[in-house]
Amino acid sequence: LAPRRGWVFPALDQRLAAAPAVVGAAPAARPYAAAAKTTKKGSQKTKQEETKKKQVTRRWPLMSKPVDDVYLTWYYERPSYDVEKAVGMLKKFRELDFTYPKQYVYINVFLDMALQKKKKVDPFASNVLLPYRFTDETNKVLVFTEDEQEAEIARENGAAVVGGVELIKWILEDEIQVDFYVAVPAIMPKLIPLRNKLRRKYPSTKRNSLGHDIPKMLQLFREGLEYMVEDERVIKTRIARV
Repeated sequence: LAPRRGWVFPALDQRLAAAPAVVGAAPAARPYAAAAKTTKKGSQKTKQEETKKKQVTRRWPLMSKPVDDVYLTWYYERPSYDVEKAVGMLKKFRELDFTYPKQYVYINVFLDMALQKKKKVDPFASNVLLPYRFTDETNKVLVFTEDEQEAEIARENGAAVVGGVELIKWILEDEIQVDFYVAVPAIMPKLIPLRNKLRRKYPSTKRNSLGHDIPKMLQLFREGLEYMVEDERVIKTRIARV
């Protein structure tokens, strides 16, 4: 650590300078050099297997209930509550946090989408009419019909737009934009140009948007709650207010 090695080892410089250089001498031995390894077939596989073995970490079994007030959450199972108790807890948290009393309550539903022979149910979307409405918002619904009597019934039940083939041009040019489309069976052969435009909103019996009962269809799509499957098996939607 001294600035000059001569201070620690006197006359070291003179001894190093006086050392004769031997011509043709063998290079100095490297006692710490790594020996060359011969590559073997399958060595890459063994390395991958070793890394896999190293990655496996030991997991402690989850405990059911904590014994202290402060604890690490990942050591314990997530508690599950009945619906009534869970709603009561939400109301209590709202009072403690001074949050908006009419905020929405959301629900995550995890579905089993597996079928036989390793197949899965395709993600879908649908509407449901809840027994108690928690919002005053209503959707805009267009009704396809060429019958004047059916058109009058649709207008009386709150349809935003009512018409026949003349509406196709305006929909393709985005002049008419609504939330949902319903139709009567008689006009369906004329609506084929809209199939690619409307996609999943195209009227169909599977989604209950094709039929003769216009008031029922209008109530479902004006006041109903739309939900869809996300991430292949999860439904995330709001169901109430606190």
